[in-house]
Amino acid sequence: MPYVDGFVLAVPKDKVDAYKALARTACEVWMEHGALDYIECLGDDVPYGEVTSFPRAVMAKEDEIVVLSWIVYRDRESRDAINKKVMEDSRLKNAGMPFDGKRLIFGGFETFIEAHRAESA
Repeated sequence: MPYVDGFVLAVPKDKVDAYKALARTACEVWMEHGALDYIECLGDDVPYGEVTSFPRAVMAKEDEIVVLSWIVYRDRESRDAINKKVMEDSRLKNAGMPFDGKRLIFGGFETFIEAHRAESA
């Protein structure tokens, strides 16, 4: 079963274009080094919950948008090898982060269910 790295972060609304540029580069780098899928999503319907929520988790401010992203790998071993190459890739070494990295949530996850719907023509 695939292995997934997941991320949740808050990006200032006035830096979304800079974040998108960074994400496009990151996507290119991860895919070139062997990731199976790379997905970046901007929050569209992400309410601030009373107890828990994506915005609460990353302490999102009024002028920030929540981003959810994930990267899929063949397995944990592949993920570890790919991430080692990514961290050494010069395209990302000096890339500035247009968000507060201290509020970035990330982690690796083992898949236990995977289902896909085939697109109909």
